Amino acid sequence: METFKISELAKEFDITTRSIRFYEDVGLLQPQRQGSIRVYQRRDKTRLKLILRGKRLGFSLAEIKELFELYDTKQSQTQLNKMLSIIDDKEAVLKRQLEDISVVMNELQTARERCVQALNEHRERKAL
Repeated sequence: METFKISELAKEFDITTRSIRFYEDVGLLQPQRQGSIRVYQRRDKTRLKLILRGKRLGFSLAEIKELFELYDTKQSQTQLNKMLSIIDDKEAVLKRQLEDISVVMNELQTARERCVQALNEHRERKAL
């Protein structure tokens, strides 16, 4: 079975070992121990990848933990409905952010065009 050291995971995901230990402290990762050495399994590596992706997408650690707990347990109808609710809420937030980003990108493009036009006009006046 493939195992990983904390330093290997930190290097692969470009994060600190302190961050990985923090995720362990809050219950998101559960490495095995060999004495004082943490030994991470493929499951831990996958979870770390999901944690980092979730954070980039705006999920809180509490939301990530809740999703992991729902995944780890026998999923009742209530749990599945809760998971769908979390997914729907996050999807709505991300769609709003995407729309906001699109508006800002258009505004930036307009501002860029105005600046380029003003610079060109300024150069033309100086050339005369």
